[in-house]
Amino acid sequence: MSTHTQTPTFAVISGAEVDRALAGRHREVTGIIEDAYRLHGSGGTVNPPSYFLRFPDRPDARIIALPASVGGDNAVDGIKWISSFPGNIATGLPRASAVLILNDPATGYPLACMESSIISASRTAASAALAARTLSEARGSRPARLGFIGTGLIARYVHAYLAANGLEFDEIGVHDLKAEYAEQFADTIGDRAGDARVTVHDSAESLIRGSDLIVFATVAPAPHVDQPAWFDHNPLVLHVSLRDLSTDVVLSAANFVDDIEHCLKANTSPHLAEQRLGHRDFLDGTLYDVLTGAAEVPADKPVIFSPFGLGVLDLALGKYVHDTVRESGRLDVVDGFFHETRRYG
Repeated sequence: MSTHTQTPTFAVISGAEVDRALAGRHREVTGIIEDAYRLHGSGGTVNPPSYFLRFPDRPDARIIALPASVGGDNAVDGIKWISSFPGNIATGLPRASAVLILNDPATGYPLACMESSIISASRTAASAALAARTLSEARGSRPARLGFIGTGLIARYVHAYLAANGLEFDEIGVHDLKAEYAEQFADTIGDRAGDARVTVHDSAESLIRGSDLIVFATVAPAPHVDQPAWFDHNPLVLHVSLRDLSTDVVLSAANFVDDIEHCLKANTSPHLAEQRLGHRDFLDGTLYDVLTGAAEVPADKPVIFSPFGLGVLDLALGKYVHDTVRESGRLDVVDGFFHETRRYG
């Protein structure tokens, strides 16, 4: 005779609880992201292509679905649903909003729905900090001058994660198409920059030429930086926003990605380079390759890291948040969420 298993429960985790679970744990979060990269690189995850919902009447907006599955000791399945509406910025709202659904890998039932803009920003920033640390160590040099092109929420998170992971800088440069955003960002990070001098640059060229580590965190839909000569000093570039660099710049550098299949799509800068060349030989490897010593990182040319953003990273961090909130006793379970739980009534 079959037995009826325990009725599944479903929880809703607010942004406040997510923030509480992650606050001050930058290095621990970076470790979770590194573990997820290593698990992914060794074949312990499933990460299908992301799906883009676009709108003919709102061409600058999109909503992206990122389904994934994480194996190992903290197995979880699920999907991130994240929107990007740049028009929000003019009204004072952040550009991106997101939810993350976690599914039980044993039954397939959803475990939780959580606010995910904080998870998304944290995993993006942790990935950037991990790449900066790993690639810099592989090159045998410490970047002393940090530069940000784009000064929104992601830039703020990246700065916090770089600092928490022990990357210290003598100078920090800031540039944004809107000068007031650059000034506000400079004021925001100024109190957290230690002894670093914070400077607002009036051009991308000035910032790039004056930085050893450059973070692109814009909403640019197409390449706008097209001069390889600006990178002649061989900086490390965290190309977080993926569509800022022309193919000439990409092809003048050593290129590393988080996942080749995922990054070479949707007209990212590496994807445009592939379309131009008809092959992928310009790629030097993945971050996993660098972490495991399978790829060398040159010191005599620019190095670009282009992370498309993997759903497995969101799931790994979301599972950590879920378990942290549950263990704290603050998990908000929705009573009776699943109503039809018996096959024959």
